[in-house]
Parts: sequence; structure tokens; C-alpha cells
Amino acid sequence: MGKTSAGGRLIATDADFVMALLEEQQVASVQGAAYGMSPFFRISYATDTDTLREGCRRIAAFVDGLK
Repeated sequence: MGKTSAGGRLIATDADFVMALLEEQQVASVQGAAYGMSPFFRISYATDTDTLREGCRRIAAFVDGLK
């Protein structure tokens, strides 16, 4: 929280994080606030291993780009 994404979006909440992740890396997730778990986020892993690896790579790239 309090960082800016590579795309220039201020990450002030978990909702900001998941929206920026979707827009910038095309990874869908759910803000933790939806489950009473702010400031975390949730992902589904009900898919094949290659898709999971690519999703994790994209999440890592997004996080690495935060400043």
C-alpha cells in the first residue's frame, strides 16, 4: 500500500491493487475486503499448471514494478 504501479496507478487499497493487476497484467483476482481480509488479495488456482505459472510470473512482474 502507498506505492505506484508501473502504469501510474496509486495503490492505496487492496481494491486498487487488484484493479491495477487486472488492467496492467491481465490477472484477475479478488480484493481481500470482499472476504473481510483487507489488505490481502485472493486468487483461484483451479486451472492447469502452465496457466498458474504464467499468472504467478505476471503477479511477480507487477509487484516488481511497484515504486
